[in-house]
Amino acid sequence: MGTAHQWDSESGERMRPKRPELRPVTDNGQTDLPRSTEWRPTPRRRATDLSALTVSLVIPTKNEARNLATVLDHVPDTVSEVILVDGLSSDVTEKMAVVCEPDVRIIRVPSPGKGNALRAGFAAARGDIIVAMDADGSMSPTEIPNLLYFLEHGFDFVKGSRFMVGGGSLDITPIRRAGNRALVGLANRFYRTHLTDLCYGLFAFRREFLDDLDLRSTGFEIETEITARAVLIGLRVTEVPSMELPRRSGNSNLRTFRDGARVLQTLFHERARAKLELGGKTKAGRGGGGTPEGEVQGADS
Repeated sequence: MGTAHQWDSESGERMRPKRPELRPVTDNGQTDLPRSTEWRPTPRRRATDLSALTVSLVIPTKNEARNLATVLDHVPDTVSEVILVDGLSSDVTEKMAVVCEPDVRIIRVPSPGKGNALRAGFAAARGDIIVAMDADGSMSPTEIPNLLYFLEHGFDFVKGSRFMVGGGSLDITPIRRAGNRALVGLANRFYRTHLTDLCYGLFAFRREFLDDLDLRSTGFEIETEITARAVLIGLRVTEVPSMELPRRSGNSNLRTFRDGARVLQTLFHERARAKLELGGKTKAGRGGGGTPEGEVQGADS
């Protein structure tokens, strides 16, 4: 569905692919598309033509100047805009982004944390589809079409998985692998799903559901929060295989035990939040009573 940048054999300059034109966002948050091309969900979740939709790629960064070229040089042509959210980098991250992708949109976020960066990027996105990925070179932009394929065929939220057939990781440590396995097991028990990965930053979703997701996390736990919220609000969720590569340069800001504890807290918080929200609706609709455990359903297909 997409290719890496190509070079002009005569001038020696890099040829910039023609990206789909972004249409203005209206007051109600929808793109101003012709009526016949607007995506509207139907009970049967029919396939949609992504050629009529635009795609925003959101990349959170902090001191990733040495890694950005590898990522931005392989962004597929299906991406309409690239949004780089910089968390006060002290290196030349922003300049490197402009060199690699002159049309990049740069957003500066003064508050630290991956969650803060992603939420700012999501709010600024103008595409119909929002894709998120890391800037450290551990995720390949060439996998983005795999996410878009399933969005095109009826799903609302698609996430990469390192632990399903076809996926893998060349970077994860035994401790992180064990922790992820335990957290995935807990999430599947809480939300009655069949997820294989929980703490991974490659995912895509339809922007029209952004307000419904109501994301609040400030750190790495946002990867867990958005998955849990997608399940709990009833989106069609699926996973696709993804290969995690070693970080190309620098050190990760992830802290295994601290961030693992925050992920665990997020799982419990979202479960309780869902019970309260569904319980409130039950009381309003039936004049009282609690919410049965079985009403919190997974959205796996």
